[in-house]
Amino acid sequence: MNFTPESGTITMFSTTWCGYCTRLKKQLDAKGIGYQEINIEEVDGTAELVEKLNGGNRTVPTVLFPDGTAATNPSASEVENRLAA
Repeated sequence: MNFTPESGTITMFSTTWCGYCTRLKKQLDAKGIGYQEINIEEVDGTAELVEKLNGGNRTVPTVLFPDGTAATNPSASEVENRLAA
């Protein structure tokens, strides 16, 4: 399954209990940045993908950008800047 987002949006891997995920979602909503949220506890294979992107660590939020790069627990400003690049 391909989780690479469309141009101008991100894919955010998260969990329901992650406070950093909740904070980032609120900040993205406030900035009008579109995202697809994937709960790594509900979608098969995504926890392993997050571990691969984070050197073996299951860290959320992990954000996937349209260019295929990823960031771990980025700020909304970092997301905005990377999407604008």
